[in-house]
Amino acid sequence: MSLTKEQQEKIFTNKVIEVVIRIALIFIIVGLCFEIIRPFTIIVIWGIIIAVAIYPLYNKLSLALGGRSKLAATLYTLCALSLLIAPSLLISGSLIETSTHLAKGLSDGTLVVPPPSQSVTEWPLIGDKVYATWSQASNNLEDTLKQNIPAIKALGETFFSFATGIGSGVIQFILSIIISGIFLAHTSKAYEVTVKIASRLTDNEQGLQFTHLATATIRSVAQGVLGVAVIQAVLGGTGMYIMDIPGWGLWTVFIMILAVAQLPPLLVLIPAIFYVFSVAETTPAILFAIWSILVSMSDSVLKPLLLGRGMDTPMLVILLGAIGGMMWVGILGLFVGAITLALGYEIFMAWLDKDDQQP
Repeated sequence: MSLTKEQQEKIFTNKVIEVVIRIALIFIIVGLCFEIIRPFTIIVIWGIIIAVAIYPLYNKLSLALGGRSKLAATLYTLCALSLLIAPSLLISGSLIETSTHLAKGLSDGTLVVPPPSQSVTEWPLIGDKVYATWSQASNNLEDTLKQNIPAIKALGETFFSFATGIGSGVIQFILSIIISGIFLAHTSKAYEVTVKIASRLTDNEQGLQFTHLATATIRSVAQGVLGVAVIQAVLGGTGMYIMDIPGWGLWTVFIMILAVAQLPPLLVLIPAIFYVFSVAETTPAILFAIWSILVSMSDSVLKPLLLGRGMDTPMLVILLGAIGGMMWVGILGLFVGAITLALGYEIFMAWLDKDDQQP
């Protein structure tokens, strides 16, 4: 039985309306889901990155425990949290101690600035100016502070903002470690879902290839960039702690940021060397200078060992990812940005060279 033109138009209109309603409902559901998960996006992404990067060690632990994956995930989570919280408490204690000492000294009028050594004048470029300002502060701290109120206020606001960012970053790290432990406890299911998603976006063979490429990229960058940055920060912070440099915890964080951004830690350690030479004896100051130089040069030894896994991601990509991520979401974005942009670059290059790789 043939339908009339009006009946056909009515059926077509009904189908169009039904499709539009379905699409609208899908967009509403997706939009609501995104808004709900959006505050946790970076934390979840960082948790996934940690899980992928740490999986080889986790797998060895699981095998040593007789294949009890949940127990291994629990032990990993507890160990990772202890390794994170202990240094965070030390760094936070250093910041609080320095801030409290300065605030109490300023309010009581008991804060004393020791006079500078004559060797300060030998510092390149800034020696004479630093010596003059330091001497003025040593002789009359109150007048020096009054003359530099705008700069001190701006510095204080920056310090407070940075300290707040560090605190929120530590909380995000804790949540990400817990999430990574959950992912590790369900590794097989997570891997299957990842392959399915990648296969749906491409095809079965390419989905598996992109999944393995993503895994290799995350582990390579996490070990060769973030791992080196953490090692350099720990070594540099240890040296400053031993030499009792004020605010050593804050400078340790700066070293880690510079190392992730592929900048030399000497940008922080050189002023520290100058300070140590000004207040300490010659022998320990020389030892600290040698230690600082070794810390800054250690990446040339560590990177080939940790990054040399067949990956050739340009350092410019990692630099842009680190800086852009930090500008976007703060301290945590420093790590997530570097790995995410490196991952995007590797996947894009693999997709670009797909036809050349086919026989």
